[in-house]
Amino acid sequence: MSNVLSLAPLFRQSIGFDRFNDLFESALRNSESGSSYPPYNVEKHGEDRYRIVVAAAGFREEDLELQVERGVLTVSGGKRERAAESVSYLHQGIAQRGFKLSFRLADHIEVKGAALDAGLLNIDLVRVVPEEAKPKRIPIGAQQQALES
Repeated sequence: MSNVLSLAPLFRQSIGFDRFNDLFESALRNSESGSSYPPYNVEKHGEDRYRIVVAAAGFREEDLELQVERGVLTVSGGKRERAAESVSYLHQGIAQRGFKLSFRLADHIEVKGAALDAGLLNIDLVRVVPEEAKPKRIPIGAQQQALES
């Protein structure tokens, strides 16, 4: 039995949403791989405001990097080089391995800022819809009026 989810029947009555099938398939692949480090939350704060909160315990600001390219937000954390320390761990439960998280941003979503506070990386996002992309009411009979002028 195949584990592939086909959304083709949904696309018969929609235009321009064919990339959702690819998004769902990649989400299924990522969930099957079991990679959930570091844990994160995606929060909605109002109609057009969002926040991604990444648990970045043990990382400093200079260890983290955020990048947006072609609608994909990438958050990565590098393992910092340890100086010659005189510390020997009896138990080391705070993972400081490198990571890379990617989030596909919807149209008109912009990253407004990021802050590291108490081991949590907060990334603030906002939806900024340009005037030309907002819904417009089209009056019936507009074609006749346009032809008369």
